[in-house]
Amino acid sequence: MMKRMALTTLAALLLGGTPLVAQQEIKLYPNGPKESNELNRPENKANRDDGWVSDISDARMYAYFAPQDKSNGAAVVICPGGGYAGLAATKEGSEYAQWLNERGVSAFVLYYRMPNGHHTIPLTDAQTAIEIVRKNARKWHLDKHKIGISGFSAGGHLASTAGTHFTKKNRPDFMILLYPVITMQQATHGGSRDNLLGSDRTEELMTLYSNELQVTEDTPPAFIVHAKDDNVVPITNSQMFYDALQAKGVPAELHVYEHGGHGFGLRRTGADSQEWPSALEPWMRKNGFMK
Repeated sequence: MMKRMALTTLAALLLGGTPLVAQQEIKLYPNGPKESNELNRPENKANRDDGWVSDISDARMYAYFAPQDKSNGAAVVICPGGGYAGLAATKEGSEYAQWLNERGVSAFVLYYRMPNGHHTIPLTDAQTAIEIVRKNARKWHLDKHKIGISGFSAGGHLASTAGTHFTKKNRPDFMILLYPVITMQQATHGGSRDNLLGSDRTEELMTLYSNELQVTEDTPPAFIVHAKDDNVVPITNSQMFYDALQAKGVPAELHVYEHGGHGFGLRRTGADSQEWPSALEPWMRKNGFMK
């Protein structure tokens, strides 16, 4: 435990700030969810510096509120990646929340339930999270029209699913997608597809969750990051989604880097992909999501 805390502290200091403590745990379903993912194993937190958590059946999010003097009311629901088997909750969750907070954006790190054969559950959790943030916008000093969603890898698939399968009350206002899984077709990440849709998946389900095929004129604007040398999730995923957004007239930026591989988060790796936050900041300012 002490080792994990020390690594988390070091990561926070390397990001240029002090260790960030979540201000509030928010249960998505205080009285229990309508549908269970039927995971009977206890949640497992591995002793890893990425904050790996698996076997999640308790849907919740951790709120990181930006200082009011820096904020313009924008907030981001963060979906860490993990192939729909778990979450890299530190590297792709709390570290990112700190970066957003330092720039006046509130963040909610989502611990969405693993599907375990129930493909609707992660999306239900993401939509519920957006609804909770929007419902409490006044109380939390947020702008209900500036509630976005962001995700890494399989979390990027979840975020892009929320951005293409929505109702009026749970539509995100923008998407930030980092090396996302987008398609469930040939160019997908096999583990994510197997964990979400199962080995007996139908063509209909694969089409439904291939988000490049679900873009409409009402899909929210997107900022997308991918490295050319990603050998886990092919860059084709981001390229197809960007092309689909462009075809429908949805504002989008795709930032492609030569090096970085997969799973770099915000950490300083020495590759050019580590510069993506410098591109995100002006995009958020331009679109009114950051002062």
